[in-house]
Amino acid sequence: MNTSLIHFRQQSSNHRPGFTILELLVVMAIVGLLVGLILPAVNSARESARKIQCVNHLHQIGTALHNYHDVYRRLPAGWRLDASRETAFGWAASLLPFLEQSNLASLIDFQSSVDAAGNAVSRTVTPAFYRCPSDVAEDLFTLFEEHEEGHETSGLQSHSRLIDLPSANYVGVYGTSDPDAIASQPGDGVFVANRFLRFTEFQNGLSNILMVGERTARKLPSTWLGIVMEGEDSKGRMVGFAYAGPNRRDADECEFDSRHPGCANFLWGDGHVKSISDSIDAATYRRFAKRH
Repeated sequence: MNTSLIHFRQQSSNHRPGFTILELLVVMAIVGLLVGLILPAVNSARESARKIQCVNHLHQIGTALHNYHDVYRRLPAGWRLDASRETAFGWAASLLPFLEQSNLASLIDFQSSVDAAGNAVSRTVTPAFYRCPSDVAEDLFTLFEEHEEGHETSGLQSHSRLIDLPSANYVGVYGTSDPDAIASQPGDGVFVANRFLRFTEFQNGLSNILMVGERTARKLPSTWLGIVMEGEDSKGRMVGFAYAGPNRRDADECEFDSRHPGCANFLWGDGHVKSISDSIDAATYRRFAKRH
C-alpha cells in the first residue's frame, strides 16, 4: 500500500472529532437552563388544567343542589343525625341521585348508622366530583375520638380510632362560626345541622352567598359521607366556616383552604363558581358566608 496513503489514514484517525470537557459542560448548562425554564411552565399548565377541573366539579355540585331544591323545595341539611344520634350523614350524601350516582346511593342505608356494617362499602368510595385534583390526600382518613380537653389535643395524637372515612375536598358553608361550637354560635350560612333551608331564606341574594368551598387534607381531612359524632372536629369534616380568609395558615382547621396558588374556588348560591383571593377583605369574606 502507498505509504503516503497509510500516513493520511493514521492522521485522520488521530484527529477524529469529539466533545471536549468544556463543550460538555456548556451543553449541560444549556440543558439545565432549558429544564429550569420549561418545568415551571409545564407545572403551571398542569395546575391550570386541575383548577379548571375543580371548577367543573363545583359546577356539577351546584347543578345537583339546584335540582335537589327543585324536587324537595329545600336544600339538604348540613348533616342528619341517625336514630341513635351517634352518627350523622352529610349533605353531600343526599346529592348522589342528582349526580348520576344512584348505584352508590343505593349502597347507603340512611336508616342505619354511618358506621354500620351495611354501610361498609360506601365508606370506601369517593366519586371523582367530590375531589379536587390538586389535592394529594389519601382516599381514606381515620377519624379519631375527641378528647375531653377538646381542641387542645389533636386527634392525630389520639389512639382512639373511631372509623375510616372516604376523603372529599368540597365542604358546605356553615357560616361565620365554627361548626364544632354549635351550642354557642349556631351557623348563619347555608348548611346547618338538621336544618333544611330554602333559597328564599337567603336575604342577600343567591349570587352573593357562598354555598360550597374547598378544603385540603393539609388543613383538615373531610368527607362527603358522614361522621361519628364523638370524632375530633366531627361536624367540621362536612362543613366549614369563613372568618379569617382562605388559605390562611393562622386560620382555624375548619376554614377553607386549597392548593390553587393565591385563591380558593367556591360555589355560589346561584350556581356560578368563582375563586376568592387570599387577600380578600375579611369583613367582605364573612358577609359572603351569611344567609341574612
